[in-house]
Amino acid sequence: MKYRQIIPTPLGTLIIDASALGLTHVWFSDMANIEIPIVENPSTITQRAAEQLTAYFSGSLVTFDVPLAPVGTDFQQRVWAQLQTLAFGQTCSYGDIAERLGQPTASRAVGMANSKNPLGIIVPCHRVIGKNKHLTGYAGGLDKKAWLLAHENGEFRLAN
Repeated sequence: MKYRQIIPTPLGTLIIDASALGLTHVWFSDMANIEIPIVENPSTITQRAAEQLTAYFSGSLVTFDVPLAPVGTDFQQRVWAQLQTLAFGQTCSYGDIAERLGQPTASRAVGMANSKNPLGIIVPCHRVIGKNKHLTGYAGGLDKKAWLLAHENGEFRLAN
């Protein structure tokens, strides 16, 4: 069974999708290609994610602990697992993640996997910036990425 819940955020409406195992998608409604009205079918998992995302946006939560069930290739799963190690307010580059995966020449592949992340904000792909500390692509748009980074720490810095 598939579950869905919708929440308002300072950046627009978020759609939260889950299976019985965990979250499968968190995305902004303007990038979901879904016609409004969207039918909600909440579950305990989507409710928990909604509560945690609301707390994140209010500034009272820095770590998510909702069960995840994204679908992706083995490489994508490895990249997404690395994204989850980035602390609130911490940033890194695609090359940094490639290094952590033991594949230092795979920064472009990391970028592609990052762009396919179905769990925006929860799996913090917005924390990946260019090696030169400039903002790079974000499925929700660079304006949302800049807002999220500023919300978390007010500046863009590379992780060690």
